[in-house]
Amino acid sequence: MGRDESSTVLASGLVEKIGEPVSRLLHKTGPNESVQEVRAADHQAAFGLMIAALAKGPGAVIAGPGEIDAVGHRVVHGAEGFTESTRIDAKVLAAIEACVPLAPLHNPPNLTGIRAAMALVPDVPHVAVFDTAFHQTLPRRAFLYAIPYDLYSQSRIRRYGFHGTSHRYVTEAAAGLLGRPLQEANLITCHLGNGCSITAVENGKSVDTSMGMTPLEGLVMGTRSGDVDPALVFHLVRALGMSVDQVDDLLNRRSGLLGLSGVSNDLREVTKSAKGGHDRAAVALEIFCYRLRKYIGAYTAVLGRVDALVFTGGIGENAAHIREGTCRGLEPLGYVLDAARNAGRSRGPRDLAAADSPKRILVIPTDEEALIARDTARIARSAANPA
Repeated sequence: MGRDESSTVLASGLVEKIGEPVSRLLHKTGPNESVQEVRAADHQAAFGLMIAALAKGPGAVIAGPGEIDAVGHRVVHGAEGFTESTRIDAKVLAAIEACVPLAPLHNPPNLTGIRAAMALVPDVPHVAVFDTAFHQTLPRRAFLYAIPYDLYSQSRIRRYGFHGTSHRYVTEAAAGLLGRPLQEANLITCHLGNGCSITAVENGKSVDTSMGMTPLEGLVMGTRSGDVDPALVFHLVRALGMSVDQVDDLLNRRSGLLGLSGVSNDLREVTKSAKGGHDRAAVALEIFCYRLRKYIGAYTAVLGRVDALVFTGGIGENAAHIREGTCRGLEPLGYVLDAARNAGRSRGPRDLAAADSPKRILVIPTDEEALIARDTARIARSAANPA
């Protein structure tokens, strides 16, 4: 983040295939985008390449590293220790590391990226924005599992929820679109991409969410099963002879749309196959919408008053047939979709509900990077100007 205080995106990009013989650097400024083959032996080298791209050549947007005022980091798991975005210090790093057992696939690379960035830009605030923070307002009735309480009190086994950065962003945006104070907004927010989750928001706060102790619970996803009978695991191990690692791989990487359809984890490919008469692909889409519809009904009961149903994420924003399939049958609960609006090609925030619908049905493109940037700027300013 440079010294420009506007919300304009000056540049964006990423480094792919870190640690491989040939890496790729994607760098975009305005309409101009470049792709270069580079050598990024590790994350620190990749971060150095990013800084160089920002400061040199035709895509330069800063004069040098000295113009970077702060660095924001997305962190998947903060457990109960973090209820909001936080400036990173040694204590915070240790707390993120302590959460590794809860997010073994995500927190280690998060830590690697943070340490690499702090090594190259050491004298500015670094801020952690936690995916779990938005859901730390869940009441006990929503976050506790019906297992021996000691497993929570001693090992912190509970529902944490994820995609919180996205759910928080669209919650704030929806309240503004509805002209309602955030503290009075009751919403059901659906983040639908390769990973999917749904959240009940009461008076601007998360009070229930579909993902649990891990991102596996809840809705059908690209490769994740979502909700299954827990005894399924015992059956796979005892009756089919699968190892724990094989069950983990099956439920996280070989299930969901991919496992049901046998075609792909990409909804676009599954939809194409379904239109071509592929029965399993059609069933996969039906189950995807059915599971989501069940959660919407449940969260409507949880909230009582719902101001709007919000769709976001790559699927939520772009797949009109998924929105239609999900809302079909929800009319008695007050969700009446306008077919023409839903099928339209408009982009950006929009209301797809029929004029006489008791509840609004919104599409709001998520922008987690903008929220991370906002939080990072706010915390950096607080650090520079302590009360």
